[in-house]
Amino acid sequence: MTYCVAMRLDAGLVFLSDSRTNAGVDHVSTFRKMTVFERAGERVLVLLSAGNLAITQAVRLVLTESANPDQPSLWNAANLHDAARAVGDAVRFVHARDARSLDEFGVDFNCSFILGGQIAGERSRLFQIYAAGNFIETSPTNPYFQIGEFKYGKPIIDRVVTPATSLDEGAKCALISMDSTLRSNISVGLPLDLLVYEENSLRVTRFALLDSENAYYRMIHGTWGERLKQVFSEIPDPDWQHLAGTAPAAGRAMAQPVYAPVPAGDAAPGAAVPQTLAQDFDRKVPR
Repeated sequence: MTYCVAMRLDAGLVFLSDSRTNAGVDHVSTFRKMTVFERAGERVLVLLSAGNLAITQAVRLVLTESANPDQPSLWNAANLHDAARAVGDAVRFVHARDARSLDEFGVDFNCSFILGGQIAGERSRLFQIYAAGNFIETSPTNPYFQIGEFKYGKPIIDRVVTPATSLDEGAKCALISMDSTLRSNISVGLPLDLLVYEENSLRVTRFALLDSENAYYRMIHGTWGERLKQVFSEIPDPDWQHLAGTAPAAGRAMAQPVYAPVPAGDAAPGAAVPQTLAQDFDRKVPR
């Protein structure tokens, strides 16, 4: 599996991908998930991939080895929408060619992509392409996309990132998101490809390949864990007298646990039998 995240910010784009591939806990390898299509001064496109490695690699080969200049490709697309459509067409081509054979072996057609960048004459844009070849674009209310094992890295992005976030802060947030995922999921692993694209530069100016020896990544890994523990310890423990004594909006009747009925004869002599939800319902509803 993998984890990829990309952000479309006012100042440009942030892309981050891991490089873990595995077919079980005893068969782990490395394959980089980021591909850059650059013609300096004219276009910079970045493609991130997740899913079945054979499928995503086949799609990437279709995109990089297309020999027909009359067909839309990432090299001749007039705009990012056409480029995203070219990726979708490549996905559908591979599906038509391979999906039935894969299904005979019990293999799902599992792939997803993020495509972003800028072509001269328009602003930078960011798309997510699905296994059916359809796609969506970011918006001011949803300025980022994730594919792969994204659930562990989603909360920090939701709390921090807006279109006004700076590129450096976006990169930092993406790395924290990735570190949280690495901490909780062994199917995501180092090294990481980090690319930050500055709006209207039309060339790659900031790129880093990060592994466990990278000083900045090590700082992120150590600092984030320690600060989380610090913030956690600073939040007060529950005050049970106040917590249990405050009735919820539904009223005091709902401020008790739902008890299972005690079987007849099992209650201790003289012990009060708690009112159960079912008994309370039978008492209140006329028959």
